[in-house]
Amino acid sequence: MPHIEVKCWPGRTEEQKSLLAQKIAEDVSEIFGSSMSSISVAIRDVPKEQWKQEVWDKDIAPNEALLYKQPGYRPE
Repeated sequence: MPHIEVKCWPGRTEEQKSLLAQKIAEDVSEIFGSSMSSISVAIRDVPKEQWKQEVWDKDIAPNEALLYKQPGYRPE
């Protein structure tokens, strides 16, 4: 039952978010062998000024060892 959460800055359209969720689900289904009905994808907008506090400090920094794709930036 893979659940994927994407956090990004606001500004994407609902169409872009839906397309991203569909593409992610298709790739997870293919790579993990999961059925599409078992996959969920959430997309959460996080304002730029809250990114460090809400994403970097809570999700990225404390879980660095779990990241399979490291970010190419450091927060200011």
